[in-house]
Amino acid sequence: MIHVCPLSRLEETVTRTGASHVLTVINIGTPVVRPMAIRQEDHLFVGFNDIVEPQEGLVHPAAEHVEAILGFARRWPRRAPLVVHCFAGISRSTASAFVAACALAPERDEAEIARALRVASPSATPNALLVALADAALGRQGRMSAAIAAIGRGCEAMQGEPFEIAL
Repeated sequence: MIHVCPLSRLEETVTRTGASHVLTVINIGTPVVRPMAIRQEDHLFVGFNDIVEPQEGLVHPAAEHVEAILGFARRWPRRAPLVVHCFAGISRSTASAFVAACALAPERDEAEIARALRVASPSATPNALLVALADAALGRQGRMSAAIAAIGRGCEAMQGEPFEIAL
């Protein structure tokens, strides 16, 4: 099970779910306190801004971020849940959870995963650039991007509510 939450609900989500691994996708320099229940080697911090094209002074999602996310997801032993979070729990984290789900269940239809994401989180608006880069890395031939485009932008929210998606 993959759980998604905003930074403000990280500790609570890890405790509630009994997670063993945490993936942080957030701006470089944002202070993130690793929950005590999570070992240092089971926490990955991937730093980039929530943008979909290069902008001066900001870090856009790139291939190396996707590779780090994919590598971490594949190393996760799946005996206990994975928690993925960003600042608001709406864009970078939902994109990363979608990417992980597609990578870990290669036989599963991308549109099915995207629809499950939408049902679980009305506010989810996965970062389109991160999804496109992962789509290419996983050889999904545009299907991941099309699936996310099909569910559309999520409803407006200051931060997302924690949710889960099954693999």
